Amino acid sequence: MKNTSQLTLSVQLPDDEIFENYLSELNSSVVSQLILFVEATMLGQSNQARCLYLFGLTGVGKSHLLHASSAYASQLGKTSVCLSCAELLQLSVAVLEGLEQFDVICLDDIQLLGGNTLWQQAIFDLYNRVLEQNHCLIISGDQSVGQLGLTLPDLNSRLNWGLTEQLKPLSDAEKVTALQYRASKRGLVLSDDAANFLLNRLSRDMGNLIAALDILDKASIREQRRITIPFIKKILNIT
Repeated sequence: MKNTSQLTLSVQLPDDEIFENYLSELNSSVVSQLILFVEATMLGQSNQARCLYLFGLTGVGKSHLLHASSAYASQLGKTSVCLSCAELLQLSVAVLEGLEQFDVICLDDIQLLGGNTLWQQAIFDLYNRVLEQNHCLIISGDQSVGQLGLTLPDLNSRLNWGLTEQLKPLSDAEKVTALQYRASKRGLVLSDDAANFLLNRLSRDMGNLIAALDILDKASIREQRRITIPFIKKILNIT
């Protein structure tokens, strides 16, 4: 069996992307479903769905929840791996060989495979091997299965076989809460005013907001400054 150290991929999970800190009341039922799905697949029941398709717009936290699912499987004592299709596309399809030996396999951003028949066939073959092993797949995309633009009918069919969950966009209040939580984990205090300033001056995409917070974190350590609105303006060069 291949393990994560043998894969030529970035498979290290972020420490701060777990179910407990996905802070969205609007999507609490999706989080509950993912937890139940991972737990149920651990039982090896033959009638249990083996694939869960998770979709939603950019910035709603799909990657976070795939990382969380993988981390939770590991917490339960099972093997898991979480891979990005963006990175897979830079490699040979041979990298998927043996992945079915993991209990839980998470694949992020499957919409990136649209038009790439070679990779779609490889994911379809992996799906079938996973079924044979009674293991499970969690796959994310930015659209419903029918809107993904996948050109391999068999893969579309497989994705429709399993469970499907849709993530709702985060509210501005949830984004502020998420930013403040991330800041607190870095030992920073991010006031409501500062968080809302970031939200109103930058892209509302959570990935961009967290990237900005990372820049501010490093700058605050370097300059020994609190994260205030003037400091944000200076470091991020915004008005």
